[in-house]
Amino acid sequence: MKSGPLPIAREGYPFLLISLALTLIGAWLFWPLAIAFGLAFLFCLNFFRDPARTPPADTDLLVSPADGTVLKIESLPSGPYLKEPHQKVSIFMSPFNVHVNRIPCDGKVEEVHYFPGKFFVASLDKASLENERNAVVMRTPRGRKVAFVQIAGLVARRIVCYLRENTPVSRGERYGMIRFGSRMEVCLPPEWKVLVKPGQKVFAGESSLAEMR
Repeated sequence: MKSGPLPIAREGYPFLLISLALTLIGAWLFWPLAIAFGLAFLFCLNFFRDPARTPPADTDLLVSPADGTVLKIESLPSGPYLKEPHQKVSIFMSPFNVHVNRIPCDGKVEEVHYFPGKFFVASLDKASLENERNAVVMRTPRGRKVAFVQIAGLVARRIVCYLRENTPVSRGERYGMIRFGSRMEVCLPPEWKVLVKPGQKVFAGESSLAEMR
């Protein structure tokens, strides 16, 4: 996934063009409409922004795949994406965060799975397994499996993922987005050191989420 010539995700262009056109029409017909559509244009401009991000120099650091706030960190004996014991870091993405998602570490995509589902508020625990979601399982150069899962929320109704199986990927690379508020979960080997805490703000492709060991 590449950004456009402007720091705006390409997925946002239709929304921006429509809201801008409606703003201009409203200004001609009825100015209060222009204000409403103008605010919608500004919201879309903010939501679909795609700023440049620079991963940390240390390649042993796994970066966050999403902007947002860390909800919780769990140790699990197994799960739907990694059958072996692992840690899971959950990140909540509000409508005001950047929603472009990025690859957390170098490696090769092994599995991509889409699951239809419901649209509960993304911060709720039940959203993890009941909401619409898209899971990617990859293998690092050291042979360890990592999974990262895009989860739709109450407002988010569209998950975008450009990854395909057997594709090599690079840390910090753009790979998709979720529209209008959502959740991201990252499943890691149990021996990796998680570097974040619940309540901490993180930024996709830039914030160190864990140290790979």
